[in-house]
Amino acid sequence: MLLIKNARVMDPAGGFDGQADIMMDGGRILRIAPGLAAGPEDRVIDAAGCVAAPGLVDVHVHFRDPGFPAKEDILTGAAAAAAGGFTTVIMMANTSPKIDNAETLTYVLEKGRKTGIHVLSCANVTVGMQGKVLTDMKTLAAAGAAGFTDDGVPILDKELCRQAMLQAAALDLPISFHEEDPAFIKNNGINRGKASAFFGIEGSDRQAEISMVERDAELAAETGACVEIQHISAAESVAIVRRARAAGVNIHAEATPHHFSLTEEAAIEYGTYAKMNPPLREERDRLAIIEGLRDGTIDIIATDHAPHTKEEKSRGITAAPSGIIGLETSLPLGVTELVAPGHLALMDLLRLMTANPAKLYHLDAGYLAEGGPADVVIFSPEETFVAGKYASKAENTPFTGRRLMGRVRWTVCGGNVVYEA
Repeated sequence: MLLIKNARVMDPAGGFDGQADIMMDGGRILRIAPGLAAGPEDRVIDAAGCVAAPGLVDVHVHFRDPGFPAKEDILTGAAAAAAGGFTTVIMMANTSPKIDNAETLTYVLEKGRKTGIHVLSCANVTVGMQGKVLTDMKTLAAAGAAGFTDDGVPILDKELCRQAMLQAAALDLPISFHEEDPAFIKNNGINRGKASAFFGIEGSDRQAEISMVERDAELAAETGACVEIQHISAAESVAIVRRARAAGVNIHAEATPHHFSLTEEAAIEYGTYAKMNPPLREERDRLAIIEGLRDGTIDIIATDHAPHTKEEKSRGITAAPSGIIGLETSLPLGVTELVAPGHLALMDLLRLMTANPAKLYHLDAGYLAEGGPADVVIFSPEETFVAGKYASKAENTPFTGRRLMGRVRWTVCGGNVVYEA
């Protein structure tokens, strides 16, 4: 058995916030109560001064496996997740081969079972992510797909998108969208504005996202599908989602830590290490995302963990790939950028990173309860540390060297300690 002692236990799903111990065995929580006693063979974690919360849930990660093992693989991606306090992650399907068939999906899920955490995966919406023919979504759901997405590219065909939403709705699974219309983009990864002017390129116009969010909000209302807008970046997009949710549309949105922490000024300062799709935008967009997190318009925080090699990120601004790693800095950035300034209460931050994403994807995760999964993150919210020395294979992030609050001390998954600082 494993006993966590002296923790401040915080469970956003049930609303509990108080001092308690947590006893677990066999992958489940046995008891949550003060003053629990350990047996002679039990392992005890003294979590005094720490918060014990449900293991974090990230519904948007790229583990590059199969196809790109130099960037990351499922084992190292899972290690990075555990180091960041995540016990459940959902892989995106833009691997090579794509996860548009049951064979590749099975490979990913079987390898994920060897990691010590829960590694799930979405399947593709369209065959080969070509945006022309729908995958066999029913077969992929039966094979274990957590949801559907062509993340990395938009689905431009409106009628095809409508049909995909209808199928996802029939299967009662979420469908997620990368909202960037290439008609408004000359050089992706850099905002059209101050940053693009600095680099002497045309960049990515905000309308690329806005136009597609508007279209998919309308389709979500029409089809009744559970639609998730991925990595939202523009103030206007937040407003569209807010109006749709107020009208009762089953639409959700995720914000990344980099979009609520940084602006296009970071792209000017850090170059390719702050290049991502959609790009970092203006201060008004960052503030709109924070307000969306505050008022519930944006109901999920997801990392979009996107590892690349040092060689790839050393290329010029238009040649280097987009994306940054994020699993090991996500919770600390939430504490540093959202909780410490007073934008969110700690319980609200945890809800965005546990109960909400778990509910969206119908997961037995994101809560602490007797009989529930023994998945717990233990972190010190006041402790500071300097970001770096990652468990990920990659280090492409502008946050390296930055002092952050909220250090993860232990991660427990299935009753086993999978990370210890």
